[in-house]
Amino acid sequence: MNRQQILIIDDEPDIRELLEITLSRMGLETAAAADLAQARALLTEQSFDLCLTDLRLPDGSGLDLVEHIQAYHPELPVAVITAYGSMDTAIAALKGGAFDFLSKPIDLTRLRSLIESALKASTSTTSPSNVDRRAQRLLGKSATMQRIRETVAKLARSQAPVYIHGESGTGKELIAQQIHDQGPRRTAPFVPVNCGAIPAELVESEFFGHLKGSFTGAVADKRGLFQAADGGTLFLDEVAELPLSMQVKLLRAIQERRVKPIGATAEIPTDVRILSATHKNLDEEVAAERFRQDLYYRLNVIAVTAPPLRERPEDLPELTEHILSRLGERWGQPAPGLSDAALRALRHHSFPGNIRELENILERAATLCEGNIIEPSDLQLPEPAPATDVLFDDAPSSAEISLDARLIEHQREVIRRALEQTRWNKTEAARQLGMSFRQLRYRLKKLGIE
Repeated sequence: MNRQQILIIDDEPDIRELLEITLSRMGLETAAAADLAQARALLTEQSFDLCLTDLRLPDGSGLDLVEHIQAYHPELPVAVITAYGSMDTAIAALKGGAFDFLSKPIDLTRLRSLIESALKASTSTTSPSNVDRRAQRLLGKSATMQRIRETVAKLARSQAPVYIHGESGTGKELIAQQIHDQGPRRTAPFVPVNCGAIPAELVESEFFGHLKGSFTGAVADKRGLFQAADGGTLFLDEVAELPLSMQVKLLRAIQERRVKPIGATAEIPTDVRILSATHKNLDEEVAAERFRQDLYYRLNVIAVTAPPLRERPEDLPELTEHILSRLGERWGQPAPGLSDAALRALRHHSFPGNIRELENILERAATLCEGNIIEPSDLQLPEPAPATDVLFDDAPSSAEISLDARLIEHQREVIRRALEQTRWNKTEAARQLGMSFRQLRYRLKKLGIE
């Protein structure tokens, strides 16, 4: 079997020799160039599986080579070697299409990890059937979704941080999952975390871990999220919710690729790709000094927009069919279908909650509809606002709110009584209440009855 070929470009003979020896011990073949001209000549003469280039070269910049490879050899991963601390240049390389970067002095452990990941990325493109199978999870035939799938395929070959922005319910986590699944880290963990759901006093422990006895309540050692995602991907959902004190520590962990658990005396190296998302406008958060600008630039190397559902109504038939099919699998029986009239009604709805709202609408309709077909009335969509001028205040009065609360409590009491009388036999309780089992299950969930 032919050994994989690595192209090394550096004008310092000692660095070239170090890289050649390290790669040779990994069972890899190498070719070396001292400048851009030699590198371009070698690229035309033979094919390579990975390129390692210094940033500063006698006849130009390593960024020029990144641009050249993107134009003429787009499947070839290229990593840029930068001077220590030149994070702005490293980010510029990632934006230009570099797979990853290394800082001098070169950490050989980090070098080997980068090479292994890059070679996986290089060979993963040879099995498009796997990529196609995974990409089907990003549903929709609209031009917008086709572009999203193409973008995801490109981003999967890189290690650059990706910032996914979009409204709530647009599927930002699904896009992040697809970037992970189609990339070289797909066999390692994908760890999603909702940054807004972690109490401020526990956020450092959650991210970096802690040692037993390091604070009150630390009864055992705990691995942090960075350690749990080591070798894989850490997805920071709602990253704008992180407290400023944690933003500083997160920035350092990303830049240094090391974390220090609470109570530890030494840092632990980590190999994690960072993907992040929020429904907030991070530019506005930075301007309001609620989000650190340096962290924003570090996370927002490449940006992807998750489109709102109202901008791709042509995807509704495929989405509704998929959601109803998944409901049927969960229930263990076929879910109702959707009538043409119901589909037309959905097309005219604005979906402020996007796909998550569509899922809720369809689950409620499938639960409450009497037959096997969902009709417009089953969707319970809000009536469109009248086009006339508002002459009166239509806000509900306190008496109306009080009445609604009493009716809800009455429903809870009636359902509880039926369940107690049937010893919590839901099928029999539904029969006594004159509703289907699906309808009772929906009411239990909506009313919060355990």
